Amino acid sequence: MAGNKVSRPCHHCKSRSASVPTDTSKIHYEKFWLFRHCSSVQQRDRQAQKAGQLFSGLLAMNVVFLGSAFISSMIFNHVAITLADVWILISILKVLCLCWIIYYLLGTSRQPHAVLYRDSHAGTIWIRGSVLLFASCSILLNVFHIGYSTILIHCKSRVEILFPGIGIVFICTQAYFLWHHSKDCIQVQHNFTRCGLMLTIATNLLLWLLAVTNDTLHIEIESQLREVEQRNSGNETTLCTCPDTTICKVFQKGYILLYPFNTEYCLVCCSVLYVMWKNVGRRISHHHVPHTKPKFKLQGVVFGPLLGAAAVITGICVFMMYQIQVTGLVPNRQIFVMYYSYYIVLLPLMSVGAATGTIIHALEKKELDTLKNPTRSLDVILLMGAALGQIGMSYFSIVALVASDPTDLLNSLILSYSVLLIFQNITQNVFIIDGLHRQRFAATDEAKHTTPTVQHNREGYDQRRMSMLELGQEIRKASLSYIHSYSHLSWKRRALREISFFLVLCNIILWVMPTFGGHPTFENGLERSFYGYSTWFVIVNFGLPLGVFYRMHSVGGLLEVYVTA
Repeated sequence: MAGNKVSRPCHHCKSRSASVPTDTSKIHYEKFWLFRHCSSVQQRDRQAQKAGQLFSGLLAMNVVFLGSAFISSMIFNHVAITLADVWILISILKVLCLCWIIYYLLGTSRQPHAVLYRDSHAGTIWIRGSVLLFASCSILLNVFHIGYSTILIHCKSRVEILFPGIGIVFICTQAYFLWHHSKDCIQVQHNFTRCGLMLTIATNLLLWLLAVTNDTLHIEIESQLREVEQRNSGNETTLCTCPDTTICKVFQKGYILLYPFNTEYCLVCCSVLYVMWKNVGRRISHHHVPHTKPKFKLQGVVFGPLLGAAAVITGICVFMMYQIQVTGLVPNRQIFVMYYSYYIVLLPLMSVGAATGTIIHALEKKELDTLKNPTRSLDVILLMGAALGQIGMSYFSIVALVASDPTDLLNSLILSYSVLLIFQNITQNVFIIDGLHRQRFAATDEAKHTTPTVQHNREGYDQRRMSMLELGQEIRKASLSYIHSYSHLSWKRRALREISFFLVLCNIILWVMPTFGGHPTFENGLERSFYGYSTWFVIVNFGLPLGVFYRMHSVGGLLEVYVTA
């Protein structure tokens, strides 16, 4: 479809970024047959890049529509299209993606002048760490799935063992690929690389969609079995159920516990792959390369970690009590009151903090960073898109509660929770997006105040033996250094760091609670009785994964705001 053209060396190449190898003297311009008559090489390169993005996007769109049609047919007509048919289709896509990833690792990335530039904003350590964390959990999930299906092999298809096996290979290969090559701005085989990346994105989207629908069916079956146990306890069934053995129970509980991490893994991989797709053929000038890379330092913050730690500890206690009470056949109504009360106290604090941070941003004299940055643009899109999950669920809850009985205690708490959640999402998005577009603070003042003390501390640590008195003096000096650096920060920087760190810890606990099974929006039964069983299941299982992803992605954005402050 397309090829590459090597141009002659130009005098502009001498002013390239320091990140570019010094022996590079050639630029690989893109060429597309539709634009072969363009007068200038640069114009043809831009048009070819747009055409390549268009055709690779169309490829992904068709793959997603095909997979969505299969999954929808499985849901509405499970006789003609079964789950095994969907697994076979996705397994074929996984094999194709594996072939392309291996070709990229062994062929494309090793060609001369293939990776001249690397995007410093892409593939940050927290996003790559998230990929490894969720990949590990997804691998364990597939291991539990294989073990559970092996025990029940007499009533399950062999595809249920083959599909998780292929999934383990796919997850390992993709995680390795994203860890080592997420920053690449590939300069060769542009269109083939774009198509490979888009095919991998489409496969991850279909895996996410399948995980959401399977989670829907799983929760539905679990809830129906609970109702059956209430009506006729002690009756044995002849269904394909887990035998009364320890290993089978471990596989079953482990699969249920790790299931949400699989949906998060698919979404995180899609975001990283999209940035790589945008960076194909991108040439970064020296203006885009930061001179100093900011590092995360726990200095200049006192009240944010204290308040955030209090919110986390309280949230863990509330979550543990909720899990203990909800596991019973008849959930206690008071546990829902306590759960929503915790949110009603925490969400206004987060909203006030985010609004205050936005006001401080407006008072600053820093200019906006207007340079082109695909990673930042994707962060903004993901924040706005993922927030729609919680905002949409909140509006559905508001309509259901206002139309039923808003004067009831639990209903009024859920109504207040829904309104506060909408406001908190909006204020936090404004704060994060505004902070991401601010230029970084100069670190000269901070270095000037902290460097002498740090050097003095290092001299003390270089001694081979230290008495207890000397150790106490070093601890005192470190504390004085912390207080000294904290006092020399301007009140705006100090407030931004306090607010950012507080919001980081709050978003972490709000990510942990729904990820590990805190789903009061379905367990309370109020919205379910209003909209109906199936309709509310669709709303919840599309909104909850987006809400969990929003909290996790907000942590990354808030850490970026904290570092740049």
